[in-house]
Amino acid sequence: MSDNEQYLVDVIGFNSVERSMLASIFALAARRDPGFAQYEPGVSTRPPGIYLVDADKPTALGEFRSLFKRASLPTVMIGSGPAVEGFPMLPRPVQWARLLQALDNLVGGDEDQTAALGRTLDPVPALRRTLPGAQLGRTLSPRDNPDEATTKRMLGDTVLVVDDNATVRMFMQAKLAPFGFEVDFAETGEEAIGLSGTREYTCVFLDVVLPGIDGYQVCKLIKSNKQAIKKTSVVMLTSRSSPFDKLRGSLAGCDEYLTKPLDEDHLLEVIAKFLPSSRKHEGRSKRKQ
Repeated sequence: MSDNEQYLVDVIGFNSVERSMLASIFALAARRDPGFAQYEPGVSTRPPGIYLVDADKPTALGEFRSLFKRASLPTVMIGSGPAVEGFPMLPRPVQWARLLQALDNLVGGDEDQTAALGRTLDPVPALRRTLPGAQLGRTLSPRDNPDEATTKRMLGDTVLVVDDNATVRMFMQAKLAPFGFEVDFAETGEEAIGLSGTREYTCVFLDVVLPGIDGYQVCKLIKSNKQAIKKTSVVMLTSRSSPFDKLRGSLAGCDEYLTKPLDEDHLLEVIAKFLPSSRKHEGRSKRKQ
């Protein structure tokens, strides 16, 4: 492992849609501890430390076997067919919490748990480790400040989720937790304004229908801060999908408008788009299939 505690993952095979999703996962996962970044031939300054292989593609398996003969590295297989003997297997479609747990298990040496990943993995314990002391869906107040080390590690990557539905808050925490973001929660618009007034958030995920002032008003108030316009992205999360509602969101200043139920792949793209740890990866060359 390098000085910045980061493993490089050589992605072998996969179609363009999956590669795009995996690029988003690794762009975000690079900032974790341990971090996982995608190995890019000709760009990465170190050799890979892990293989991620499309087990459903014979050409990918052939490439992997050739590479594995030269460098026997820890490996995770992704596939919908029979397991490849001797390697942990994750089913399609790829779920990023499961993938990151599989990688954590590899570098942590938990071979027994890794061997059963495709059938028995429960990602919740890993999510709880990623956000120590956090309770799923719990509303945090400005007094719940992290310790100094956590603050330093999370600087610039703080997220606020505003939704009065506990299920949605739990869902968003589960999706954000694998990447190690510091996540605050609010159940009302007034609570969200109070938090955003005391902390600088990189991204705010904001429901439209809230008790008290609605999401459009909250967005306007957040964006009325000149610093927030430059540093805080607002993503609307709502079941309202009409063109008029989207126009209202745009006029309020939101940066993205997502409708419920959320498409997980699209949500991942949005997380990668609006959190700065991923922006440095933009424009970098991708490995050809």
